[in-house]
Amino acid sequence: MILYAIPTPLGGAPEEVLPKPVLERVRSLTDFAVENAKSARAFLAEVKMPVAIREIQILEIADKDPGALLQPLREGRPLGLLSEAGCPAIADPGAALVEAAHREGFRVVPLVGPSSITLALMASGLEGQRFAFCGYLPRDPGERARRIRELEARSKKESETEIFIETPYRSDALLSALLEACSPQTRLCVAADLTLPTESISTRDVSEWRKQKTGIGRRPAVFLLLTQSHG
Repeated sequence: MILYAIPTPLGGAPEEVLPKPVLERVRSLTDFAVENAKSARAFLAEVKMPVAIREIQILEIADKDPGALLQPLREGRPLGLLSEAGCPAIADPGAALVEAAHREGFRVVPLVGPSSITLALMASGLEGQRFAFCGYLPRDPGERARRIRELEARSKKESETEIFIETPYRSDALLSALLEACSPQTRLCVAADLTLPTESISTRDVSEWRKQKTGIGRRPAVFLLLTQSHG
């Protein structure tokens, strides 16, 4: 049996974002392990499942031991893994379930769909051969500033793009912290509302960002920075 890792839209209708074979695969499933049951039901309703949503088993990952969630596979039924938005197990819960599936010898199949992290890197113009996803930065201002300087130093040493995210209501605070802590020549990309009509992707030197004084607002955003040594 197979565990399917199913991406969900970052925004917009599933038919506008996901390939037809992915939608057909989703419609064939009756068991799902999900990050959030409410958003999973909304997604499945948009996909136009052939059975009533109440007839589909939807279990939240946080409520169960990963091994317990694999029971449909043991009973001979495929299982779908859904995140709230984007790709499961990448900046989202689900990795423990995938690991548990591997340990029991079940096949894991990732399906095609949007990842805000890779979309942002594709559109940033920054180093795409060497990059690292660093998750969330510390919330404490002092610790956050130290972490930004660490990432900037690593980027310069390795010629590596550093990628990180933040909750939408702290996007402007993180941008301000970056502009305060980073060197003027560091390249910074902010990719917000990816795949939505309000999408904006901008890459500039920190010195230029400081002049622009641009805000993000309460929008989901991916941040990327690159400092290269010119010595």
